[in-house]
Amino acid sequence: MDVFSALSEELRRACPALELRTEEPMARHTTFRVGGPARLMALPGDKKEIKAAVRAAAALGIAPFFLGNGSNLLVADGGYDGFIIKTGGLDQTREVNGRLRAECGIPLSRLAMAALGRGLTGLEFAHGIPGSLGGAVVMNAGAYGGEMVQVLTAVTYLDETGAEHTVPAAECGLAYRRSMFTDHPAWLVLEAEMALEQGDAGEIRARMEDLAQRRRSKQPLEYPSAGSTFKRPAGHFAAALIEQCGLKGLTVGGAQVSEKHAGFVINRGGATCADVLKLTEQIQETVLRETGVALELEVRTLGCG
Repeated sequence: MDVFSALSEELRRACPALELRTEEPMARHTTFRVGGPARLMALPGDKKEIKAAVRAAAALGIAPFFLGNGSNLLVADGGYDGFIIKTGGLDQTREVNGRLRAECGIPLSRLAMAALGRGLTGLEFAHGIPGSLGGAVVMNAGAYGGEMVQVLTAVTYLDETGAEHTVPAAECGLAYRRSMFTDHPAWLVLEAEMALEQGDAGEIRARMEDLAQRRRSKQPLEYPSAGSTFKRPAGHFAAALIEQCGLKGLTVGGAQVSEKHAGFVINRGGATCADVLKLTEQIQETVLRETGVALELEVRTLGCG
């Protein structure tokens, strides 16, 4: 029996209701709609199941990959020969001592709507970000002048053994597209606490609708993508550099530099991971050669060597 079969048996014994999938196509779980099969995937529905999955994997020496909405992820065409824990089943919100607490798997769009429903302002910027709360904490996600660091007050996480910890947000090392969790990928953000202000529901909704309209007008939302493909280089904007180099519309297979927003690589239809990687490499080489600026991928890769 191999280690993944042993893990499956242990999880079925410990958590009979836990959903497990083998050879699960990752194209179903990423916004790029790209990626081959994952060897084993667990889809826990609550904290008990996710803790059991982390602890069972640790006991067998397996490092899980934690997957939220798959909105910042590119998976190899050959798939991922490992164990994935998808957090989408953990999506509850509640108020504790005047603070909004939410589980890691809730999409940011739903989290922003939950805040709106309580008349709380501060998360309007997050409404159009396609990721989940856990990923947003890990990457300090932001848009239109807002970032998670502005609202987070505490984070609860599981370490690689499955032990639970809660720390103040100030200790999480939140910076541009990074945190202490990017340095510790074996740690899972389980919950986050946010301090929001009471506001007028009509004004909050209007702000969210305004930002949504700005996104629709500027971003290629009609195509699968992983959002902004490259991190913002110091003193520059990646999209402006790419456009300056005449790369809008550049295509490799089914992957293309969006003609609407040069910061997005999109799946025009039938794109493979290899197409996307080859295209991003061409972008990086051209921008470095013509401007002297090195672009760094913001999109995470999995199983790509």
